[in-house]
Amino acid sequence: MNKRTSKQLPYGNANFKSIRTENNYAYVDKTHFIEALERESNSSQIFIRPRRFGKSLFLSTLVYYYDVNYADEFAQLFGDLYIGQHATPRKNSYAVMEFDFSGVDTTNAESFRNSFFNNVRHTVCRFWDHYKNIFPNAIQIIDQINRLEQPNFSILDWSFRVAESAGIKIFVIIDEYDHFANDLIAMGTIMGNDFYKKMITANGLVRDFYEKLKIVSKYGIVDRTFITGISPVMLDDLTSGYNIADNLTLDLQYNEMLGFTPKEVEWLMDAAGIDADHVSIDMEYYYNGYQFNAEGENKVYNSTMILYFFRQLLKTSQGKIPVNLIDPNLSMDPSRLKRLIQNEDNRNTLIKIIKDGGIVSNVLEKFSIDQLNNESYFISLLFYMGLLTIKESYLSRLRLVIPNYSIQRVYWEQIRQLIEDNSHQIKMDTDLVEETTNIMAMEGDLHGFIDYVSQNAFNKLSDFDLQRFDEKYIKVLLLAYLLLNNIYIPMSEYEVNPGRVDIFLQRNPNFPQVKYEWVLELKYCKTHASQAEINQKRKEGLEQLNQYVHSFRLKNRSDLKFALIIFIGKDKYEIVMLDDVKQ
Repeated sequence: MNKRTSKQLPYGNANFKSIRTENNYAYVDKTHFIEALERESNSSQIFIRPRRFGKSLFLSTLVYYYDVNYADEFAQLFGDLYIGQHATPRKNSYAVMEFDFSGVDTTNAESFRNSFFNNVRHTVCRFWDHYKNIFPNAIQIIDQINRLEQPNFSILDWSFRVAESAGIKIFVIIDEYDHFANDLIAMGTIMGNDFYKKMITANGLVRDFYEKLKIVSKYGIVDRTFITGISPVMLDDLTSGYNIADNLTLDLQYNEMLGFTPKEVEWLMDAAGIDADHVSIDMEYYYNGYQFNAEGENKVYNSTMILYFFRQLLKTSQGKIPVNLIDPNLSMDPSRLKRLIQNEDNRNTLIKIIKDGGIVSNVLEKFSIDQLNNESYFISLLFYMGLLTIKESYLSRLRLVIPNYSIQRVYWEQIRQLIEDNSHQIKMDTDLVEETTNIMAMEGDLHGFIDYVSQNAFNKLSDFDLQRFDEKYIKVLLLAYLLLNNIYIPMSEYEVNPGRVDIFLQRNPNFPQVKYEWVLELKYCKTHASQAEINQKRKEGLEQLNQYVHSFRLKNRSDLKFALIIFIGKDKYEIVMLDDVKQ
């Protein structure tokens, strides 16, 4: 590990000015997209990306670029960036009104109403305070706004009229436009869809806000609008309230606007002083794989995932890989996912995605919260959440896949939790799971682990789970249990050419003392399968293992164990070690 760290990593910092002027931060230059956005024929724009994909930093970049108050700082902030060398006609020409709805209180209807209005009021007051150098009566306006007791958006009409009279154009930026809708998804029906609809549909508070914005945009008082969020779950409901914006989310031109391309990751490593030769994990496998248009030139990394990894890497000594390879903030996604799969159809779809590694579907550009029990809408939401991504076109639809190992783990953990929730007989003994996995690692004995999972999980599955019990489902369950001990990095469908290994257990680089890695081939026979059927499965599995053992990646490995596991029904199994067969 090169400890010369020339630049610091801006993990958790979404303030453009801070990154550009303080602590020698590394900044990945995305400013050429500002030029592209300004050239769009429609200046009202919507752009959706998953959580922690760099949206807030990009919005901050827009603020400092367009805000008239930062004109004197343009050279310092942007001089060496693309947009500094290719400045657009509208740079530093707006009063920017920046909304962020991430803090809206969704405890109940009243708290939401007050919180939403107070959020708008606070934003408008902050706007007037920031531009008091332009508007001489700004302090008096703030005082009058703060005297309002009942929630209403006359403060917007008032503010926009004053700006129009002064000849000042406004750029409205909205971050987390859909935050409260996503809260409702995560919490279920605590407030109920009726409340959601009252806030969005005719005469609703949120609808009223966007209708005000639509009117002033129509007459040019608000000259530009840029709206972001993590899903289009409100766009359908806002269609008539705010139907003037172009949704650029899936446009090829903006595939790489957020997130990091492989070249940008290489630049970031060099800027931060990270020696690529000392990175012993496959970063693409862990963090890359996102694509938002089938024709996109590059897949992109989730920016926060990769910044987290690099930050942890720089804290370690002698190039040691961090113990926690996955950003713990990802733990927020399973709770939302758990709520979505309370519906049986969604649950079946999720299991299909996990078993197959993806699904063929369309990605819908807008939908409502009450449509999430429909398969196409549910799959689309998984895509916008970053739990699926585009691999390629498939006839008139898209082949969507799980982006990377980090997200695979989210799914596997969710499956284990789902099974435990549906079968109250399953009691997890994490110590025993860890102990039996350690025996696999140090003694090369697989029986204890498989016996534990067979007797304490498979044997107690609910009728719901038994309906889909097959080789793929068994594999997912084993992967979920293998995550409980981090001495291995479990890999599904590991490509060895020829063939793909069902499960490859690679030692975690932090545990070089692990003596054995594992290649596991899985077969399944129904409870009443004949001996001939079992023999045939055994023959097929051993033939596959013999292919793997001679493959380029796996041949001549004395630290590698090859095992065939044949599960018979839900409570019987047979383990065949390749070494035993050869003997």
